[in-house]
Amino acid sequence: MPIKDKAFFCSWSGGKDSCLALYRAVLKGGRPACLLTMLTEGGEKSRSHGLPLSVLQNQARALGIPLVVRSASWEDYTSVFTEVLREFKSRQIDNGVFGDIDIDDHLQWVEDVCKPIGITPHHPLWQRPRKQLLKDFLEAGFKATIVVVQASKLDKSFLGRELDADLLEEIEAQGADAAGENGEYHTVVTNGPIFSAPLSIRFGEPFEEDGYWFINMLN
Repeated sequence: MPIKDKAFFCSWSGGKDSCLALYRAVLKGGRPACLLTMLTEGGEKSRSHGLPLSVLQNQARALGIPLVVRSASWEDYTSVFTEVLREFKSRQIDNGVFGDIDIDDHLQWVEDVCKPIGITPHHPLWQRPRKQLLKDFLEAGFKATIVVVQASKLDKSFLGRELDADLLEEIEAQGADAAGENGEYHTVVTNGPIFSAPLSIRFGEPFEEDGYWFINMLN
């Protein structure tokens, strides 16, 4: 179903895939009503990428799109997400944009939470070649930095490095997926064609948690 002239929320991780999905939805004429980010129970950082709330707020400000956040554990994630979708529906936000690429379980979860509420999900990246999406992201002028790596797949030395063609080759040489679609790494987007200004983020020391390396972010 076309998204042209329709208000939508974007499921926002702050990383490259959700950003490219948002960008493509805007290019197709969709009207972004808000970004939706799920936070950890304490409400201090995003659940998926570990981005500080302040970074997410600065991204939203640069994009000119309101940010909606909710805190949840993994156990009540679905119920909290569903509740906020009901709120969107009551505000006539009937469409959602998601950055999933090719993992069927992710697609099914989105369908399961959206359809009963009457939200139409849109997947602008779905089943597109992973490396082509990365190429499109970089060629559009977006900037993204690696902020999380799976310790069993990539060394912590990849943290704080900006995505480019050479870095993607290095990631593949380590036996990891260049797009990080299997959780090998996550990014924070700091600039691009839909940003009014670049984000200035200072990166601190890395730390390990639950099998992943994270990097502290200060802005």
